[in-house]
Amino acid sequence: MAVTLNDKLVVAISSRALFDFEEENTVFERSDPDTYLRLQRERLDTPAAPGVAFSLVQKLLAFNAEAPQRVEVVLLSRNDPVSGMRVFRSAKAHGLDSIQRGVFTQGRDPFGYLRPLGAQLFLSANADDVTQALQLGYPAAHVFTDSMRASGTHPQEVRIAFDGDAVLFSDEAERVYQSQGLEAFQKHELEKAAQPLPEGPFKPLLAALHRLQQMQVPGMRIRTALVTARSAPAHERALNTLMDWKIDVDEAMFLGGLAKGAFLREFEPDFFFDDQTGHVRNAASHVPSGHVRSGIAHEKALKHP
Repeated sequence: MAVTLNDKLVVAISSRALFDFEEENTVFERSDPDTYLRLQRERLDTPAAPGVAFSLVQKLLAFNAEAPQRVEVVLLSRNDPVSGMRVFRSAKAHGLDSIQRGVFTQGRDPFGYLRPLGAQLFLSANADDVTQALQLGYPAAHVFTDSMRASGTHPQEVRIAFDGDAVLFSDEAERVYQSQGLEAFQKHELEKAAQPLPEGPFKPLLAALHRLQQMQVPGMRIRTALVTARSAPAHERALNTLMDWKIDVDEAMFLGGLAKGAFLREFEPDFFFDDQTGHVRNAASHVPSGHVRSGIAHEKALKHP
């Protein structure tokens, strides 16, 4: 019988998202491929330090402590196979022995492999790969490798924070705000408070986390937070949408435009996802953060950098 990952939460992650390969990446960008490959070979037995998404991966894999295996983490990287050997060795050195699958493309676009993997999340330090993955319909985020690392305060909780519009939800309401302003946005959302928002790119991940939480694995749990610039009365549509999906979040922060970083610092997530670069930059100085490169705000940022 063929092996399948259909019954698992599948996370695909690049080398630089899981481990700190920034020094090696600088060598890659400033020299030639042979120099980079030689450096990686010299360091084969030197474990890389944990990267931005390490805490998230480590805690998710803790859900596999008892059978059946519920989470699969797959390395999906533009790195060459030899560098991939170092990544696997680094994973083993840090106790992530259950990471056993990987695809290393030596510079070729890797995101196409999300399809056979059936991934519910792709984390990468390559912004273009993230954009392509989102266009293919997979939850994906550009990891800010200079983010603050996760705290170790909650070892038995996977804590994940999500922005709302253009992340969990579609950017329908955000388009009203961007084109017509706050007053029109509030009026639009008040009128449609009982009408669920369409799904955003990260709804499949939230649903997968909800299913994982329902399995009630001893010693591990998931805590989620909605962290949004919405405020009353626009908060109702967001909450009504989650109720329509029959998915609960543990915390909801309706910040009305306040900077999110300080609030996220109090929540202490293992990762935060947002579609606006400014919010991600602010958050990254406090918590591990990633940019969801989709929606009208991102489109406008590309036109007017």
